[in-house]
Amino acid sequence: MSDHRFAVDQLVRLKGRFGLSPTTEEVYRITGTLPERNNSPQYRIRNDEERYERVTTEDSIEACEAAPVSQEPVQ
Repeated sequence: MSDHRFAVDQLVRLKGRFGLSPTTEEVYRITGTLPERNNSPQYRIRNDEERYERVTTEDSIEACEAAPVSQEPVQ
């Protein structure tokens, strides 16, 4: 049994598939951990722009950093 490498509330993105790179807008937050599937831990993930959660395996996601928040004053 493997340990989950990612934690709940951590930001991740899907790894590129079929030669396509994921866009920076495709940032997901881990909402829960699930049991392994084919020896790979699973996660529930959600993008703020979507109305549903996805289930993915650990080998299909990678950690990402949050987009920097602008510190400029609003005029």
